[in-house]
Amino acid sequence: MRLGIAQVAVRARRLLTELLPKVGSEFRALLETDPVLRPDRRTQRELVALLRSRLREATHPIARELDRLADYLTDRSVWAMGGDGWAYDIGFGGLDHVVASGENINLLVLDTEVYSNTGGQASKATGRGAVAKFTAGGKPTPKKDLGLMAMTYGTVYVAQVAMGANDVQTLRAFLEAESYEGPSLIIAYSHCIAHGIDMSKGMRQQRLAVESGYWPLYRYDPRRKEQGLNPFQLDSKPPSVPLEDYLYQENRYRILTQSHPEAAKKLLETAKKDVARRWETYQRLADSAL
Repeated sequence: MRLGIAQVAVRARRLLTELLPKVGSEFRALLETDPVLRPDRRTQRELVALLRSRLREATHPIARELDRLADYLTDRSVWAMGGDGWAYDIGFGGLDHVVASGENINLLVLDTEVYSNTGGQASKATGRGAVAKFTAGGKPTPKKDLGLMAMTYGTVYVAQVAMGANDVQTLRAFLEAESYEGPSLIIAYSHCIAHGIDMSKGMRQQRLAVESGYWPLYRYDPRRKEQGLNPFQLDSKPPSVPLEDYLYQENRYRILTQSHPEAAKKLLETAKKDVARRWETYQRLADSAL
């Protein structure tokens, strides 16, 4: 979609360039491709509305075509949304291709840590120790760190958010991703009925995920490097509640303590090491100099 929009926008700019002497030089601003020099979107829409009124009066044969394509003279916001099964697992190759492309497209991953829509199978986003289809004895391996992998490109805006824990940080991440002229990836904690929780308490569970260190909040903005700043910002505080206070609010983890208590105990200890290791990694990134 992004590539298609870009091609139509090229055609619209060519038509406007040809018609500029007839419709007025004030529309030259719509031909600017430098994001710093382009007018804001409100001004773009106002100019397009004025342009359309001029085109209706024009007799040039290409005026009708430009009237149809005029909306493509404004900046378009393109978002692709999907779950963790797509992003971490069966569609990861496609997602990686998009973030490596350099195209101005935004990706939103609604991370439920399980294949929610196809029966609750474990995915590569499923946390260690969680019970799901194909991991009845508790998932023995850790969760894939999709955000950290995307950050290695150095050219992708990446954020991990949980609205129930910090709605301001969530909003800031969306605004920054939208304004970034390149690929952006937002990974959003998404509580799910497959977690085995009272869904009315989902936002509280999001907060516990962050406070336990299971779900660190961060933003990685490549533009900060140009300002001499660290592109990585760790937005959550160090873990302040025991991991089990978060995990055992959910049936997907708690059920293992009943069916395989010894395995549950071992997986919990390993999961705690995962959390500590991940936090140390992010803390090093936040503290590192450029």
